Amino acid sequence: MAKDESYLLTINTGSSSLKAAVYPWDLGAPVLHVNVSRLGTLDAMVEVDGAHVTQEEHVKTHGEAIEAVLAVLSKKALRITGVGHRLVHGGPTLAAPLLMTPYVRAELASCVTLAPLHLPQALLAIDHLSDALPDLAQVACFDTAFHATLPAHAYTLALPYAFAELGIRRYGFHGLSYEYIVTKLRELDPVNVGGRAVVLHLGNGASMAAIARGVSIDTSMGLTPTGGIVMGTRSGDLDPGVIQHLLARGLVKSADDLQTLLTQKSGLYGVSGVGSDMRDLLARRSDPRARLAVEMFTYQAKKQLGAYAAALSGLDTVVFTGGIGEHAATIREEICSGLEFLGVALDLTANAKSAPVVSTKDARVTVRVIETDEDSMIATHTARLLRKP
Repeated sequence: MAKDESYLLTINTGSSSLKAAVYPWDLGAPVLHVNVSRLGTLDAMVEVDGAHVTQEEHVKTHGEAIEAVLAVLSKKALRITGVGHRLVHGGPTLAAPLLMTPYVRAELASCVTLAPLHLPQALLAIDHLSDALPDLAQVACFDTAFHATLPAHAYTLALPYAFAELGIRRYGFHGLSYEYIVTKLRELDPVNVGGRAVVLHLGNGASMAAIARGVSIDTSMGLTPTGGIVMGTRSGDLDPGVIQHLLARGLVKSADDLQTLLTQKSGLYGVSGVGSDMRDLLARRSDPRARLAVEMFTYQAKKQLGAYAAALSGLDTVVFTGGIGEHAATIREEICSGLEFLGVALDLTANAKSAPVVSTKDARVTVRVIETDEDSMIATHTARLLRKP
């Protein structure tokens, strides 16, 4: 390794995890992955390229996770000259990847209430890096940015318009994932970029987007990542009257209680009583509540897919991505079943293998399975903004 060789670092913070990857500035394959999981528990774990690394001290916070990453980089003698972060929410003003400045940091702080499970941890990681390496350039990449193209009739909520002027609107999330999928569709179809496409990002957090020739025109999540279809522990969309009813009857006592209920105790976990992992639920479908949770998930996804076909005035492409979307053949089959009238027809053999194309050869709609890569999008934006060769 040349002594003057430097790299860029990507940081992807979750509520109890931190993932880091190291890329060459020419955006070749990453040379290192560090995954810190189960933060704040006695089972906290640091993995380097998939191998568990024994820590001398317990890793409790995202700041300590950054220290663990920096220790690995030092041991590997990898010199980092730029870092890109995934930020779940950019609020009403941050609608494109940006160099981290005091202004950007302040705007992000004002968005914390919109993504309380993710932004505080991301900001802690940013601040810790700033303290440890004050000369290191940092770039913020926003999951909401991809959906900045939504038309007003899609992002405006039917509340008094004064609320919209306060930034209370639909933002949409998983934007870095959708952006990556669009880059893949552009490679496959440079002219139409998949045409009228519905992309399903299905994981513990799940969302969908209607994308017309690479441009987002609608998406299922709203002001926060809690809205949309049912998710692992999040409720998805609810009748607003449910919230009023819970508060009026004293079933929740505060906004914090409500936040915990809707984001940590609901969704597949709340309905099934078994857990939030789709693999576990599929293995336990003999349990009526586990079966109901799975059926709710596939039904809501199917219904949203149909709605987006209407919004797009037709359908050319369906893409499944995310942990569930990429690996759960049964879920893909159940979502697509009954959509033949839209031109969707699965090749069950290809689907069972999670092949790149799982639709039949004569289907009007191409159904694809594409592995997403948010880190590569972060790296791409970071390299562009820092103007490295």
